[in-house]
Amino acid sequence: MKLRPLDDRVIVKPSEAETKTAGGIVIPDSAKEKPLSGKVIAAGEGKTLDNGKRAAMTVKKNDEVIYGKYAGSEVEVDGTKYVILRESDILGIIEK
Repeated sequence: MKLRPLDDRVIVKPSEAETKTAGGIVIPDSAKEKPLSGKVIAAGEGKTLDNGKRAAMTVKKNDEVIYGKYAGSEVEVDGTKYVILRESDILGIIEK
């Protein structure tokens, strides 16, 4: 199955949750926090403006992004978990 986001939505594959702290302490599954970053898998065409034109998307495929803790909707397709967000839910792009 293939996902295609509509309008200003973005499909993100969340990063793996950390399994160890910086000091080397192993974090149990029950204490792991939801990842707040991930890789953009697909981006929509942009939001439709009042004049009928589309606003350009700021993010693109393969961008590493940070998003809000409770943002978006989690979905699972073919055993892989994704988050579908609006572009406005993305807080920033990680530049390397």
